[in-house]
Amino acid sequence: MLLKFTAKNFKSFKNELVFSMEPAPKQKGLDYSILNEKIASKKIKGLCSAVIYGPNASGKTNIISAMEVFKAIILRGTISNTSDHTTPNTAVTNLELVPNSTTKKKSPVDFSIQFTENGLLFDYSLSLDFGDFLDRDYNRKILNETLLVNEKVVFSRNTILKFGDLSVIKDYLANELEENMKGAVTLAKNNLHEEELFLMNGFKTMFSSKIVSMIGDWMKNKFMVIYRADALNTTTKFTDPKKQTVYIEKTLNDAAGIFGINSNAIGYIVPEDGTEAKLCSIFNDRHTALAAEAFESYGTIRFVQMFPLVMRALVNGATLVIDEFDASLHPMALMNIVNLFHNDEINKKNAQLIFNTHNPIFLNANLFRRDEIKFVERDDETHCSIHYSLSDFGTAGQNGVRKNDDYLKNYFINRYGAIKNVDFTPIFEQLLHDRNEV
Repeated sequence: MLLKFTAKNFKSFKNELVFSMEPAPKQKGLDYSILNEKIASKKIKGLCSAVIYGPNASGKTNIISAMEVFKAIILRGTISNTSDHTTPNTAVTNLELVPNSTTKKKSPVDFSIQFTENGLLFDYSLSLDFGDFLDRDYNRKILNETLLVNEKVVFSRNTILKFGDLSVIKDYLANELEENMKGAVTLAKNNLHEEELFLMNGFKTMFSSKIVSMIGDWMKNKFMVIYRADALNTTTKFTDPKKQTVYIEKTLNDAAGIFGINSNAIGYIVPEDGTEAKLCSIFNDRHTALAAEAFESYGTIRFVQMFPLVMRALVNGATLVIDEFDASLHPMALMNIVNLFHNDEINKKNAQLIFNTHNPIFLNANLFRRDEIKFVERDDETHCSIHYSLSDFGTAGQNGVRKNDDYLKNYFINRYGAIKNVDFTPIFEQLLHDRNEV
């Protein structure tokens, strides 16, 4: 369960971005949105959903980009670039694109994350020296790296490596480490690499591969970050598939039937000239057609690509973060998917759904709590983004937002910010003037 993610000096977020999935104080109502987990003797609460609003180019996607970049750095264990282009997010592979373009004097890029897994509370943070924006040849360095488990420092690294109270993870330490602790600490300190995470290297090999495996598995399988959902292309693998044989996944096919398809069924087929299963439409006479070849609607294709991620998140208790979640999907289908995460009889493993949208239907007190409704706004002069929640109003001298307020109406009359007036009329007036048509 994700509790908090922060980033600083990342793309348009020059100042610290704090994306919290913890319930805000004094916010009541919609108790089904509150997830509960007991860590040691402490009760941990988290939100099951969040929706992010803001105008185009405000920085909404940069929040998801930051999450994906941080996740990728952890999983590969280094801050060097990579040639793996499995995501359209180029900042993942080319880290010189990460720093805010207006920042000078090589300000560090900071990340941190707090989440729960297997009855433990993890806090992991990094401070990274990437140099300036687009400085491809800069010698990058890890300035700070810290791991806390159940709010106790396990290790911290800046100019030197220090260890905290390892008793908090005593059940997960490597065999015979206690007898060799002094030597392991000395070896770890002497083998730090400026571009390698200690967590995924020395700590993993010498101290606790179990803890690292726990963190890595959560990052890989339960922190499901989808950058640019319009480019999503999920593939289904089958054991020893036979070519020209149609495979139907019942749950997905049933969901597609409810959503709306132009054929009798949706399935997968391995073409004669390929090895990867392709989505196809199935008809009464058993003829098939590749659905991607314009037989099914674009919305249906998007739904079929996305719905397996929703299933996986709910079944495994994962956090699904998805950009432009609602593109080409009917609002009724979206509302039902959101309600699945709000249904504690379905969402039994503390799954979470976080998404960007331009659709105002979610600005409703009966759907989302005030701390679940997030906004992103970008300053026209500095080009820097800020992030805040509806629940933040009422702090720092601002007028508060009540549960019975009309969120949608107030948003469109600019009471919450994160909205931009758009008027193309002057452009066309000038165009007509230049063409001597006025």
